[in-house]
Amino acid sequence: MMKMLPIALSAAALAAAAPCITQGQSNVAKPAAKPAPSKSGHLAVNGLNYYYEIHGTGEPLLLLHGGLGSIDMFRPMLPALAHGRRVIAVDLHGHGRTALGDRQIDLPDMGDDMAGIVKKLGHQKVDVLGYSLGGGVALRFAVQHPEMVRRLALVSAGYAQNGFHPEMLPMQAQVGAGMAEQMKGTPMYKSYVAVAPKPADFPKLLDQMGAWMRKPFDWSEDVKKLRMPVMLVYGDSDMFRPEHVVEFYKLLGGGLKDAGWNRESMPKNRLAVIPDMTHYEAFASTRVAETVLPFLNGQSGVSGAEHVKGKGPKK
Repeated sequence: MMKMLPIALSAAALAAAAPCITQGQSNVAKPAAKPAPSKSGHLAVNGLNYYYEIHGTGEPLLLLHGGLGSIDMFRPMLPALAHGRRVIAVDLHGHGRTALGDRQIDLPDMGDDMAGIVKKLGHQKVDVLGYSLGGGVALRFAVQHPEMVRRLALVSAGYAQNGFHPEMLPMQAQVGAGMAEQMKGTPMYKSYVAVAPKPADFPKLLDQMGAWMRKPFDWSEDVKKLRMPVMLVYGDSDMFRPEHVVEFYKLLGGGLKDAGWNRESMPKNRLAVIPDMTHYEAFASTRVAETVLPFLNGQSGVSGAEHVKGKGPKK
């Protein structure tokens, strides 16, 4: 059974098991009770019945989890994100409390679904934070509905299949229903059956996730078209190759030249590599929340004038 767990974790990027694996590490918050939402329910969008929760008040922030996980995987960082924010957390297609149904799992389709959810909740524009699979959905949402995304933060997500370390691809290719029996008893399976509308769909979900991950994709041309500010966040020991991370940032116009003494060539997009962190810890790391919130709030570093005068950042 344990031979199958790394395959599922690496393949879906996932993460429902990670609190058990990483508990006690300094950069990962210990599991805690997820804060109670101020509002929750289901929304019918494009033939699916999406579960969502609202946490906090303020500017809207759409929050999208990793594969084989759910909203619940964000419980360590939800309080920080919801402080001064109206967090709209969604269980993605076939995950958590959102039923799988008969539609195939497809990230561009889910990108359109997110637009429908945001509109039904009464928002014209939101900030978006997506992790892993949720980062891919967030990217597609921003590409397909750019007028609805103010700022985009992608945590441990890639723009092309070749971004993964090469040993990951054969593991991803093995994901399917045949793993389901061996995964019973794992945290991923237990978290799924605890909330899924139809727990018996777990093998079908694995089949559909495997089918999606076997499809080659390259969204580099779409990345070049993004005009909203974008932040990329990775662990220094991520499942994505460092070369892919840098190329992603360059496609966004970052890292092409020196920013200048007065920051006159400072790009609007951001790249963060968090030390001592893997892909499987990112969703539970309080440092991720600390890293993305200034960006999502439109804050920047010291100005050029302050730098020249030797002053610190504005209070």
